[in-house]
Amino acid sequence: MEKSKIYTKTGDKGETGLVGGSRVSKSDSRIDLYGEVDELNSWIGVALCFMNENDFLQEMTFLKSIQSSLFDLGSNLACEAEKREVFKLPVLKAELLSSMESEIDRFDSECPKLTNFILPGGDRAAAHFHLCRTVCRKIERKMIHIKNEQKEVIPELAVPFINRLSDYFFVLSRYINVRKGVVETPWLPQS
Repeated sequence: MEKSKIYTKTGDKGETGLVGGSRVSKSDSRIDLYGEVDELNSWIGVALCFMNENDFLQEMTFLKSIQSSLFDLGSNLACEAEKREVFKLPVLKAELLSSMESEIDRFDSECPKLTNFILPGGDRAAAHFHLCRTVCRKIERKMIHIKNEQKEVIPELAVPFINRLSDYFFVLSRYINVRKGVVETPWLPQS
């Protein structure tokens, strides 16, 4: 079997192909959106590099399933809405949201009650998951814009998934800091 080339040269004029075959500008808001989803997935990969399987095996396993779900979402965003079923693209499931909520509750039960906003940071993994949280929020804003302003069909459960995921990253960051014995820094207004 001959190995395929990484470069196709089909994007050299500033266009890219959607799953269904349509060609669109690389500056298209849809391309920007699934590019952000890809960026989030990469940031999760970076954050995972700072976790130890001996301490966080359950969390790391769950995060890898989140990464797969982000690929599922990206494949749907990269396909014309009317062609998603034709290509039998994987869809987000409600069970994923329930699993994230269970994990959020588990993490939160081990964290001290919040009485102030906290500054992002702490342990390296925790700091990276705070970054993941902010990328999630950016994705969510873009999804809502595309859905409302451009009338594009956003996959079912995409907005709740990304919304819940940002909450998950916030509480995961706190949980990691607690488990690592890192004290959170409260936000103290400078005025």
